[in-house]
Amino acid sequence: MKAVIVLCRAKPAVVLGATALSALLLAGCDTVSRTTATRQFAVLETDKSGATDVNIASLSDVIQRNPNDAAAYNTRGAAYARAGAYGEAITDFTKAIQLDPNSASAYSNRALAQRQSGRNDAALQDFTRAINADPNYSAAYIGRANVQRALGNYEAAYSDLSQAIRLTPESAEAYHARGLVRQAQGQHRAAIGDFDAAIDRNPFVSAPYAARGQSLIATNQFDKAIEDYNAALNVNNKDADSWAYRGVAYEKSGRRQEATESYQRATAIDPNNAVAKQGLGRVQGGMASLFR
Repeated sequence: MKAVIVLCRAKPAVVLGATALSALLLAGCDTVSRTTATRQFAVLETDKSGATDVNIASLSDVIQRNPNDAAAYNTRGAAYARAGAYGEAITDFTKAIQLDPNSASAYSNRALAQRQSGRNDAALQDFTRAINADPNYSAAYIGRANVQRALGNYEAAYSDLSQAIRLTPESAEAYHARGLVRQAQGQHRAAIGDFDAAIDRNPFVSAPYAARGQSLIATNQFDKAIEDYNAALNVNNKDADSWAYRGVAYEKSGRRQEATESYQRATAIDPNNAVAKQGLGRVQGGMASLFR
């Protein structure tokens, strides 16, 4: 059984083995906006096909025949998580851990479900347990770092991500996540370097382009930022934030008409997008009151 997981809102779906739901990447692509102080957290794609229910039923049959199979519980937990049933997922991951206390994957999967349930402290503990079970399990370092960054613990997050990069130097996710840490610290040129590395390793997802665009705006590289948002929107043209920040880059480069069009595209997708609403207020002058 395989689970389809959306790695971030701006990425296309990627197929991963259910036993490797792992930390990795549901948490790996948060985007931080210093302007709006908002965070976008990755989510599991909702399954509307009914396949998840069928898979859960099949896995339950497997577990009934093999009640001591830790991998089966881990796999069914991933299916529950994909369905948004995090309580059931946590129960299955816990059972997998009871059967196999050294399963770094089960600890990481449970940590991920804990995080999606808003239990950051529990998630941190489970990511740490995964690392203790397997100190070379880079996904757990990435997952723990993303929780640390969400909590504002940037130095701890940076340390974990640097370790993940040492373990898996071709990991686009680790570089992207470390770039977000540096961006949150206002270290935009260093962040751009990490986003460059992420894009070099995987140029086919939008999140690193969108993140790099914010740091390019912060360093007054507006034309390059526009190129990055065009790349991000080429992957996902329904991302209101990318339209909004492309509007910022156009506005700062003096191209008011293009800025207006980008802001309007953003508000058409998300009428409450703060960056776009504020931008329209600036470029349309007296029209600002319409967007308050």
